[in-house]
Amino acid sequence: MHDRPTVDELLRAVELLLDEQLVPSLDGARRYNARVAANVVRIVRRELALEEKQLDAEWRGLDVLLGPMPRPPSLEVMRAALHTRNEALAERIRAGDADAGEWRVLVLAHVRDVVHAKLAVSDPAWLAEG
Repeated sequence: MHDRPTVDELLRAVELLLDEQLVPSLDGARRYNARVAANVVRIVRRELALEEKQLDAEWRGLDVLLGPMPRPPSLEVMRAALHTRNEALAERIRAGDADAGEWRVLVLAHVRDVVHAKLAVSDPAWLAEG
């Protein structure tokens, strides 16, 4: 474990540098690129803050749809396992299992929740508009 500054504090410093010092002093493509960079930093900060909670929620949702499995011991292993489980879900959807009935309702709710979580990282303002 590292002391201060934390990863979030370091990223926040870069974000402020870009937003408050560079963007106002630039024009044209450079200004645009600095704004994009500041937005990337904001996305990374949100992903770092929310990732574990979101991955765990997605895992629990897939447990409902595909049957329970033990949670992997690390985020790295969980990311890979989620990829595999999502492939299994996609196969069942392609096979028509989600065309009707209660499982369809569960799949739609799960997909809605996962998309909502992704938007909370990539563009939380969009969620506020909806």
